[in-house]
Formats: sequence, structure tokens, C-alpha cells
Amino acid sequence: MTTSQARGVKHEALSDASVADYLQTFPDFFERHAALLAKLHLPHRRDSGATVSLVERQVEVLRERNQSLERKLRELVDVARANDALSERIHRLTQRLIRAHSLGETVSAVETSLREDFEARNAVLLLFLDAARTLEPGRFLRSVDPASAEMKSFESLLQSGKPRCGQIRDAQRDFLFGKDCVEIGSVALVPLGAKGALGVLALGANDAAHFHPGMSTEFLTRIGDLIAFALTR
Repeated sequence: MTTSQARGVKHEALSDASVADYLQTFPDFFERHAALLAKLHLPHRRDSGATVSLVERQVEVLRERNQSLERKLRELVDVARANDALSERIHRLTQRLIRAHSLGETVSAVETSLREDFEARNAVLLLFLDAARTLEPGRFLRSVDPASAEMKSFESLLQSGKPRCGQIRDAQRDFLFGKDCVEIGSVALVPLGAKGALGVLALGANDAAHFHPGMSTEFLTRIGDLIAFALTR
């Protein structure tokens, strides 16, 4: 078929997907048609009338993709560093618990670690253990009857046996931290033992977004497991 005949042939329209598939199948197309590549130009920006070559646009796209990957890498590095720091704090807690040889020493080790290692200024340990009644109660430690009316509002938490983060009702906050702690904006609740059979660890933060429902509770679970084991050792 001659060139003039070819020009008279009515070609079927190609879809964008067909063109894209072809170029992906033959990525060397523009290498074999360098002259065509030089003739192609694309708008540089939607709000600009300037045009750039396809190669320049490709470089721009790769640069933007590289910047996106760099941002994701920095985020992963930040998360890894935060996890390393948290793992070190849990290691210190573990060491303190190993050195404790009584229930009183265990409670003291938990309180010291939360205050010094985790910088948790608002922490409360509710224990259901009969032995806890012999310990002197304080701002951190409280011996509580699991069947009490105050604990009824935490029934779903105990049944789940899993940490829960976010905001709680005012009555729950007052029961845990006292009525003078209205500045607490978010709370992490950690059941201790199977279905919270041993008690609950409560951590409060002034920032309403510090403990939020979407955050990972893996480290809270580990902390709860360590404390529960130490309490029953």
C-alpha cells in the first residue's frame, strides 16, 4: 500500500488505554522514534500557557515522585525512631519489674517507670486483687471492687480485654483521675489480665489528640502484659 493509499484509509480511533498499554509494552518506542519525541509538547501547568517537551515533563514527574518517596521515607524513619525509643522505655520497665519482689514493690516500680521513663504524669492503677487492699492507697494506686457501680461503665472494656484510646465520659474521668483533673483531654485504658481480671491501668493526657481511637495499641498491650505478669508472679 502506498503512502497516498494509506492516507485514504479510515483508521479506527485508539482509546487512551490502548495507547498506554502499547507504550508500556514497548517502552523503547520513543527511542526508535526520537524525531516524534522532539515534536511532542505538553502544557507545563494548568494555569500557565508555557509548554515543555515530553522529556522535560517526564523529568518533572520523576522528580515529584522522588520527593514523595523521600517524604514517605522520612515518615518511616521517624516512626522507627519513635518505636525504638518506646522499646527502650519498655525495657526499663521490664528491668524494674524484675527487681521487684513483692506486690508493693511491683506497684512502686510501675509508678516510677511511668513517671520517669514514659513521662506519664497522669496515671492511675486500679487493682481488683484482694492483696492490694493491704497496700496504702494514693493518687496512683487504688484498690477497687470490680462489681462496684463505678466500674460498670468500664464493663465493655474489661470484656474486650484490649486497650482502648480516646475520650471518655466526664464521670469516668472524674472517677479515675479526680474531679480536679478536668484538663485531661484523652485517655488510654489498659485492662490487666484476661478480661481485666486484675485491674485497669489508666493513662491521661492533656492533648485531646494524644490518645486517639486510630492509634496502634500494640505497645500498650505489651505494657499491660508485663504488669499483669508481675502482679501475679
